[in-house]
Amino acid sequence: MDVLINLFSNYNIVGAFVVNIELTLWSSLFSLLLGVLLVTLRISPVSSLRAFASGYVEFFKNMPLTIIMVFMVLGVFGQLKFQFSNNFDTNFFWLAVTGLTLYTAAFVCESLRSGINTVPLGQSEAARSLGLGFVQSATQIILPQAFRGAVAPLGNTFIALLKNSTVAAAASVATESSSLMSSMIEDNANAIITIFLIFAFGYVILIIPIGLLTTWLSNKLAVRR
Repeated sequence: MDVLINLFSNYNIVGAFVVNIELTLWSSLFSLLLGVLLVTLRISPVSSLRAFASGYVEFFKNMPLTIIMVFMVLGVFGQLKFQFSNNFDTNFFWLAVTGLTLYTAAFVCESLRSGINTVPLGQSEAARSLGLGFVQSATQIILPQAFRGAVAPLGNTFIALLKNSTVAAAASVATESSSLMSSMIEDNANAIITIFLIFAFGYVILIIPIGLLTTWLSNKLAVRR
């Protein structure tokens, strides 16, 4: 107990988890928007747009997230000199969000595409017979139903995103949980197991509610046929 009190009093553990939550929330929002755009392109009648979206998804699905994060720092920031803010901590935070967004959007797209596969083909045919264009049928008929069928895959994607937010350490985000855990282990080598259990339990607390909410929404929004 004394070890726990000492660790929590000397290190901002809760604050580190808050940074990971912020990374996850912002990346979830932007990756959802980008994922919707990508999946719309993938079902587009224009072959070049379908090819672009498919190429994007395959590229980022097979690209290690750590490499993307390192590229954001060494490439985008170091070589291209692009920065969101003059404050280093803020700048690296948004670089990490950008990397997480680009990576996660590919999986959001695939999750939504699995939801689109649950929409009967007759729905899009009926939309065309009513004179609706592609954008109208996609946004008003197909995607709303696809979201209902993709709740569980999207939930799994965002759970993975929360865990992937620890890779932000590779983007020089020094205040998130994995960076803090490394520092704590270096300073308190005799309390490795305790430190590990603190962070493991912290992620369990964060992830279980997401899983329960996803399961509840999936059952509630499921289309009964």
